[in-house]
Amino acid sequence: TEGALQYVPFAALPAPKAEGGRGSAATTDRSSSMAQPLVINHELISLPSASALAVLRREVAGRPAASKTLAILADPVFSSNDSRVDSRVKSAAPTTSEKTSPANLRRRAADEQLQRSAEQAGLKNTELRIPRLPGTRREAAGILELVPELERKQAFDFDASRATFISPELSQYRFLHLATHGLLNSTHPELSGLVLSLVDQQGQPQDGFLRLHEIYNLKLSAELVVLSACQTALGKDIKGEGLVGLTRGFMYAGAPRIVASLWKVDDKSTAELMKQFYQGLLGEQHLRPAAALRAAQVAMAQNKAWEDPYYWAAFVLQGEWK
Repeated sequence: TEGALQYVPFAALPAPKAEGGRGSAATTDRSSSMAQPLVINHELISLPSASALAVLRREVAGRPAASKTLAILADPVFSSNDSRVDSRVKSAAPTTSEKTSPANLRRRAADEQLQRSAEQAGLKNTELRIPRLPGTRREAAGILELVPELERKQAFDFDASRATFISPELSQYRFLHLATHGLLNSTHPELSGLVLSLVDQQGQPQDGFLRLHEIYNLKLSAELVVLSACQTALGKDIKGEGLVGLTRGFMYAGAPRIVASLWKVDDKSTAELMKQFYQGLLGEQHLRPAAALRAAQVAMAQNKAWEDPYYWAAFVLQGEWK
């Protein structure tokens, strides 16, 4: 896709009617006079550019499969005021040498970058306040039930950190699921990133902003990365290369397929969509990612509570179609 088409939820577009004005042969509860959305009868995958596909196939060629199934990072801790912070532990104030240490200076630089990204994403508080996402915990718990304990990794709360995500351990997993805030900047892509735990158990600040350039430099073995966050499929439109943002970063890091969102998604409907998606992917059917996403979106579209495309059409699959 190119230009403005990259922002279009093709799954929700009406399918062209057959000759004679008849719609699709598929039956739903909708009126026969209404066109069916494309997703009813089609699996949909987008690819930013031919060069991106070439990089994907070069990265994956001959790579051994990851030995374990699924790693999930969800419900990070963003504030020292979070109830999960242990208020009984009082850390001493940092000394002057600690304040000027290389690690502290790197963290301060990361905080400044996060502040800029958050402000440009609409979080314009005098202090950076990123709201907790309790729904991501329920979402993750439902997905983890589908995977044997020895085949999965769950990183909640303080463990849902930047350090966890960049650790070599995550290269053991076929599927990576990140349920957190995504900050996207289409003008300055370098300010884009994922927000993970910003404080430790004692409430002390830590670098929790996974920046776009860091994502590009990761070495992943995952077949699929799911970015269960807002607007993670967006980025800066570069002619001939498509949108350059988080999804492109994960492709260059070695993930041939990424599920990401086109707009600010609803918490509850996203949890339901992801549950349906992973049931298709990891359940008895063992569907391919494109087929699993289609099945989940069709199930949502046929549910009265979630039938509006706002609830199910935001998530798209990008990358390798094979």
